[in-house]
Amino acid sequence: MDAVNDWLLTWGDHLWTWIVLPVVVGLGAYFTIRSGVVQFRLIPEMFRTLTDKTPRTADGEPQSVSAFQAFTISAASRVGVGNIAGVGTAIAVGGPGAVFWMWLMAFVGGASSFIESSLGQLFKIRDADGFRGGPAYYMQRGLRSRWMGVLFAIILIVCFPFAFSSLQANTIADTITTTADAEDNTALLWLIGLALTVLLGLVIFGGVRRIASVTQLLVPLMAFAYLILGLAVVIMNIDRVPDVVGQIFTEAFGFNEVVGATFGYIVLTGVKRGMFSNEAGLGSVPNASATAAVTHPTKQGLVQTLGVYFDTFFICSITAFIILVSVPDLTDASKGISLTQGALEDSLGSWSNTALSVIIFLLAFSSILGNYYYGYSNIEFITGSKVVLNAYRVLTMLTVLGGSVVAADLVWNFADGIMGLMALINLIAIGLLSGLAFRLLKDYTRQRREGRDPVFTRDLMPDVTGIECWEDADTVTGPMDLDDLTAESHKHRDHLHGAPEI
Repeated sequence: MDAVNDWLLTWGDHLWTWIVLPVVVGLGAYFTIRSGVVQFRLIPEMFRTLTDKTPRTADGEPQSVSAFQAFTISAASRVGVGNIAGVGTAIAVGGPGAVFWMWLMAFVGGASSFIESSLGQLFKIRDADGFRGGPAYYMQRGLRSRWMGVLFAIILIVCFPFAFSSLQANTIADTITTTADAEDNTALLWLIGLALTVLLGLVIFGGVRRIASVTQLLVPLMAFAYLILGLAVVIMNIDRVPDVVGQIFTEAFGFNEVVGATFGYIVLTGVKRGMFSNEAGLGSVPNASATAAVTHPTKQGLVQTLGVYFDTFFICSITAFIILVSVPDLTDASKGISLTQGALEDSLGSWSNTALSVIIFLLAFSSILGNYYYGYSNIEFITGSKVVLNAYRVLTMLTVLGGSVVAADLVWNFADGIMGLMALINLIAIGLLSGLAFRLLKDYTRQRREGRDPVFTRDLMPDVTGIECWEDADTVTGPMDLDDLTAESHKHRDHLHGAPEI
């Protein structure tokens, strides 16, 4: 087993170093330049679109989940083990400098997230719960490559609802048993696993709207609670903050590496842990963005870019500062969740372990829900069989149960490698389809300059096949005041047919 684990670790590092990392950086830089730095330029729009009204059907019911609910579904998957255990691991093996590369890649990756989520909206389809879509759908409909979509869907199913969810469950179990300090953890582990499995079953058999309702409650609550703990630690160690900020920037380039990490390894660690945490360009978030009922695809591109910032600059940074202000010497520092737990306990006392256990439970359980939905959407892409879908639900529950009681090292290394393959396939696809996202962005900014709430209809892109939704303004907006947007959109349709104006 050790030999398999070592092979997975070596294979994963080579894949990321020589293939995935150059593609992630290169395409992220291209998207940033070509979009006119959309991830910075339109930050005010990100907040505005987050609270958009949800278009309704003729019966007055929401067409699907709201923009905010889609944001929380994606945040539920993003915010979890990666933000606490992942950041702890990054700092333990890459030093404080890894945090800088997580920040930088979040900014560059924001452009990739914008492209993939806009495409997820453009090529979404209708289902019983509202809408669904994602990379598999835009690969088939935009690139006319079903085989590529099926390959991506299979990799995502293995990676998220199985590998990543088992890691989330393992972290919950590990945190609770550490806090309980029981002599024999075996029975407690099984009890935790069974409780998680039952809770998961109660939610996932209720459909995407129940998942959206649960995550809409959990995500803001857990973020606020974690923020309070983090601020308390930073305030208690406020004199250390200037030194910590200095360490993050100076050690990002290999100077004075306290853990002996080389420059290349610091960068690689920051990028991998950053992508695991914020999922920018990975291909997971478009599955959530496609569920939203909005009036223009670009709106979810902007909302999900904000999600990258929420994850990395907010949640991950809290973890980084908790650790770095509390643990000045990282020599022989433990990896993962124990490093964060130890830092909290050093500053706040043993009660903080109990508080962190509750927060981690909320973080990781919401991630399991988000991961489940991503897999469900891709199962539906491959087959509509109810038997297969129900079998998938059961397997997901068993994965959570198993993840609670087994060691996680092998799964972590396997997940890193499969995540690299998944990112590579998605980045190739969005690179080929990015021209459509730039055209959407151009149309959106034009309508905003005219003082309108942007509305997109598929007749604005008559040359693009595979767009199922977006039939007309009445369908897109529902029974709302259109402000003559239909006539205006026809008047300006020719603006979309050329290269984007930046």
